[in-house]
Formats: sequence, C-alpha cells, structure tokens
Amino acid sequence: MERKVGTTSRGIRGPIIRQGDDLADIVVKSVLEAAESEGFRLYDRDIVAVTESVVARAQGNYASVDDIAEDVRRKLGGETVGVIFPILSRNRFAVCLRGIARGVKKIVLMLSYPSDEVGNELVSLDRLDEAGVNPYSDVLTEAKYRELFGENLHPFTLVDYVQYYGDLIRECGAEVEIILANNPRAILSYTKTVLTCDIHSRARTKRILRQAGAELVLGLDDILNAPVNGSGYNERFGLLGSNKSTENSVKLFPKECGDLVLDIQQRLLAATGKHMEVMVYGDGAFKDPVGKIWELADPSVSVAHTPGLEGTPNELKLKYLADNDFADLSGEALKEAIEARIRAKGDLAGSMASQGTTPRRLTDLIGSLCDLTSGSGDKGTPIILVQGYFDNYTM
Repeated sequence: MERKVGTTSRGIRGPIIRQGDDLADIVVKSVLEAAESEGFRLYDRDIVAVTESVVARAQGNYASVDDIAEDVRRKLGGETVGVIFPILSRNRFAVCLRGIARGVKKIVLMLSYPSDEVGNELVSLDRLDEAGVNPYSDVLTEAKYRELFGENLHPFTLVDYVQYYGDLIRECGAEVEIILANNPRAILSYTKTVLTCDIHSRARTKRILRQAGAELVLGLDDILNAPVNGSGYNERFGLLGSNKSTENSVKLFPKECGDLVLDIQQRLLAATGKHMEVMVYGDGAFKDPVGKIWELADPSVSVAHTPGLEGTPNELKLKYLADNDFADLSGEALKEAIEARIRAKGDLAGSMASQGTTPRRLTDLIGSLCDLTSGSGDKGTPIILVQGYFDNYTM
C-alpha cells in the first residue's frame, strides 16, 4: 500500500535541563524513548531539532543586570546614551533595559513607530494617517505622541510600553527622555553616543549613525560579547536573542554549538544506524496576521545545523504541472506523468514549474516548523522530530 502521510512534526518530551547536563545524551535518549513509547520508526534524513533555550541553559549562559550595567558603563561612558529601536517586550528587552539604565545617567529612548521591528504596535497606520503624521520624517516627543494618540495598550499583553519603559528607566535611577522616530539620525540631536537595539537591521543602523557624525555607536551585539565578572556571554550576538530568566538576569543566546549538533548526529547514527540531520533552532520566521507580530526576535532561526540542512527547497509545484503541462490528463495517467517529472526534475532554479514554492532557506522553514510545534509555554517538548520533510510525491 502506498504511503498516505507526508511530513510529520512531533514534539518530544524531555527532562528539565540544568547547567552542566549532557544535552547530547539527553536528546538521543529522549528521541529513542519516544519512538519506543509511541511505536514509530526512525529513518534516514529525519530531522532532530533542539530549542536554543535548553542549549543555553545546559551551557549556563546567563548574565545579571549588574553584569549588563558594568559592560554598558565601561563601553559607553556612563553619561547620556541614546537607546534606539528596541523591541517592545517584557521578556526580550525589559531586563536588558534595566541593566542599561543602571549603567548610565540618562537615556534618550527612541522608539520606532507605528510599530517596533517585529510588529508590536504603538499606534496604527490608520491613526497616523488621520493625524497627518509621516512616520518616515516626523519626530514625535512623548508629549506630542500622547496629545495625538493618548494611551495605547498592546493588544495581547495590555501593556503601554511607552509608560512601562519610561517607568523602568526611572526606577533604575536614570533620567529618561522618550521620542518616536524612524530615521536613526534623529537621535544625534540629543546625544552622539548611541546604543542601537535593532536586530536584523543593526549593521545598516550603525553605518548610518557613524556616517552622520555619531561619536560612539554600539549595538546590543556589542554588549556582553565577552564575559563580565565571569558572566555568560555570546561572542557573536552579545545580548541579542536573550530572554528574561529572572527579574534581574537574562539567559543569553547559546554560544557556539556546532560541535553539539555533530555529536548528536553521530550518537543517533551509532544508536539507530540512521543518518539524521540535527539543528538548534531559535524563533521561527512567520507573521501573526491579527497582532501583526513578526516572530523573529532572535538574530537567527538556526543557531547551528548539520551540513545536510544547507540550501533551499528544490520542489516542483504540483498544481502548476496539473494545470499546465498535463492539463489534458487525469486519474492514474496524471499521477504517473507527475511522478515521472519529479524523478527527472534536476535543478529547478528559475524554472516556471517551481514558481510558487517557498523561496526560503531550509533552516528557516524547518526552524519555523519546529518553533510552532514546540511553542514557548508549558508543552515540555524542547526537542522536535521532523520526519518525511525531504520526501516527495514519489516516495
């Protein structure tokens, strides 16, 4: 009987991970025990993915608010600092902001609008239109923002982030001035020392500021990119990708873990005889159509992956073939014709027959699938097993 199931994604439960745990051993055992418990088989090219959170936890990659404050003070001088383009998040940025505020005398906080980089709104585009505000050029003071738009609560968290961030900075003993603008050059009217907090556009923002005359420009990736008083760190991403651990500490993005995915791959091969692919994944890359939030607050979807996950999909669009090349066929003849075309497809780059297939890297697609499967709450499935991802209609 021919197969009737294609790609499947399973959340695999595992123990609560603590610093120093042998994560490779835990991952392999969890997958094998799940297969035995649920009665499914493992195959070549199955994908075993591990969320970055437990990797960082096993590494003990944590830092305190005081560690952040010391690094900010040392690198940015401790006086007035422009903090620009942060995302609006209690989990992702509030603890970082607490550390930044403790390391300076004054923060000029510049928020992008109508939303932050990942889609959290301060005000809707429709309300900007009604008020005659041009977000590409207009700089709004906090007072002007309130005059035009009043209080604006996040639709899911019910937090007024302008108020929340301002209060947080003051509670940490720093002065604060809040403006809303989208041109990074606007901050230079207030200070020439800038900490840019955007994620995916950070290189461009730094370049623009330096060319515009900023005296000192750093990004979140430059803070805690080396240990402070024995703290955790991330050499490549610094504070980017960090999450709240406690009110006074953050879990950083995992340090280099290329060896980990290769180790897991080899242990799975030894235990099963199957050559599987392995990745450590962060936030998936997808957008919520209601809240308009783009999920990707991590600097990368794939922290590390085995070589077999490089590249992009090489797939034919079945409906294109059915409606064009084989429009005169149906039933078994249509099925056989499509299967023959798939077997002979070769490299489809630029082919009309692949038009409409998702033009993204495999790691971004698979990481998004894994992030949606694992969730971020209490499912207890930090390991994901994806099967049949590389299959097609002929398999």
